[in-house]
Amino acid sequence: MVQSTRTLGRSGIEVSALGMGCWAIGGPWAEGRTPLGWGAVDDAESVRAIRRALDLGVTLFDTADTYGAGHGERILGRALAGRRDVSIIATKWGYTFDEQTRQATGSDASPAYLHRAVRASLRRLGTDRIDLYQLHLADLPAARAQALIGTLEDLVTDGLIRTYGWSTDRTDRAAAFGDAPHAAAVQHSLSVLRDAPELLGVCEKYDLASVNRGPLGMGLLTGKYQPDSTLPHDDVRGMASGWLEWFRGGRPAPEWLRRVQAVRAALTADGRTLAQGALGWIWARSDRTIPIPGCRSVAQVEENAAALTLGPLTPDHFAEVERQLAALRTAALREADRPYWPSPMLPTARP
Repeated sequence: MVQSTRTLGRSGIEVSALGMGCWAIGGPWAEGRTPLGWGAVDDAESVRAIRRALDLGVTLFDTADTYGAGHGERILGRALAGRRDVSIIATKWGYTFDEQTRQATGSDASPAYLHRAVRASLRRLGTDRIDLYQLHLADLPAARAQALIGTLEDLVTDGLIRTYGWSTDRTDRAAAFGDAPHAAAVQHSLSVLRDAPELLGVCEKYDLASVNRGPLGMGLLTGKYQPDSTLPHDDVRGMASGWLEWFRGGRPAPEWLRRVQAVRAALTADGRTLAQGALGWIWARSDRTIPIPGCRSVAQVEENAAALTLGPLTPDHFAEVERQLAALRTAALREADRPYWPSPMLPTARP
């Protein structure tokens, strides 16, 4: 039988094995003239998509206070009204923003701001508790993050949050909350295009859930992008900031498209779509993984949710994917095959 649920680390909270990422439904927001959203969005369709996800067994919804400068949380709260008890909300804090101008304004890792941020998120979400509250500042020094554990534990005691975690691709940062009493998850990048063995090791060591952003390579693993595809200028992928590796110059990076092509046959061999195969690879990679592909339409939700009934890739198909990736490494396709992508200079606000 296909396992369609996971436990959120050592918390005992049961969630669907597939979550829904809510970055895109936040709509436009920016840092100066640089877009940080995915362009214009239809709020009514976003609400329908979230409700359809619930209908299809998806219970985990991941957002952040900064998505759309608060708008994303409001839309999620609207969609979950009346169904809050069957849903799990994960959100993030750490970046500051102006809700009126939809501008990113900086960051704040102080305990005082943490208190303000969690209460503001609760108001926007229209709920009395947050199930998973995640630090959004990926590169904050570990000691500064650990200094927040006492405040986070107070928020648990007060009933405002149930668990907490860190959204980071840094192994030392991911481990910083490892022994904290109510830590439950690490959110990190993971996809068939970019494995994360060290971060998965941290999750295993500390009995944490692995919540996976970018499981479809920001759209590359949907199969709809070609070398000549272009992204609009109001889409964060169209501007291709330095920290965004999948796209360059407003187009899909060719080295990553080569990787997609190399694994396509193995991912779709048993009748799955490319996206469903990519999700199946993540479930086959570890039983701690919870991919959270972004969706902003009912159609996207339905395709992704169908992967739940298909489950992990079979061992043979998983092994074939690994053989194809090994062949690429042998062919030395440079940038796409480095085991770790060095961190570039980051903008003040990073989604």
